[in-house]
Amino acid sequence: MEGLVEAIPFFEELRFWAIVILVAFGLFFTFVSAVGVIRLPDVYSRAHTASQTDTLGAGLALAAVALALGWQNATVYTVLLLFFVFITNPTAAHAIARSAAESGITPWEKETDEEVTSDD
Repeated sequence: MEGLVEAIPFFEELRFWAIVILVAFGLFFTFVSAVGVIRLPDVYSRAHTASQTDTLGAGLALAAVALALGWQNATVYTVLLLFFVFITNPTAAHAIARSAAESGITPWEKETDEEVTSDD
């Protein structure tokens, strides 16, 4: 029993650093998502970055919340919210991209040197 009492502070510190790392990575991926939505050229690229990195960022942040709460009823709600985010974000991005394709929006293509010189 004495070894268990000595191990508890170690596990609490490990839990704390796991929460910090999850929040840091969640913030990083959410920031990457925001920059991608601002910087990318067309709706398809923006929908892709929003669904991929935003889902991962929100998932990591919600995992940190669940780990911080411990075994409570709110943890169950957090995990359910996590599954909801993992299902709805990619589905919404797919719906946006499909709607754009059906509306006739063409994907952005990089201009080549020949196209730039022929326009002048």
